[in-house]
Amino acid sequence: MKLNVKAFALTCGLIWGFGLCFLAWWLILLEGSTPEPTCLNRMYPGYTMTPVGSLIGAVWGFVDAGLGGLIFAWLYNLLAAKFSKE
Repeated sequence: MKLNVKAFALTCGLIWGFGLCFLAWWLILLEGSTPEPTCLNRMYPGYTMTPVGSLIGAVWGFVDAGLGGLIFAWLYNLLAAKFSKE
């Protein structure tokens, strides 16, 4: 079975991007908006628990997970083709 690299990358990017945005809004609703640094703030510059920071995090998450999904699907297809011939 071969993975569609573009579709897999897009799916990973959308899920993680929306996930980061949802996480920020969840914390904003529960604890209020705060620009205090978090663990994710260290990985994604500009990502804070504020409305604007949630959008920045969504973009970072989409790019990060999209590239990760692209590499994963490409490597999977490469290895699956190699091992299916044996």
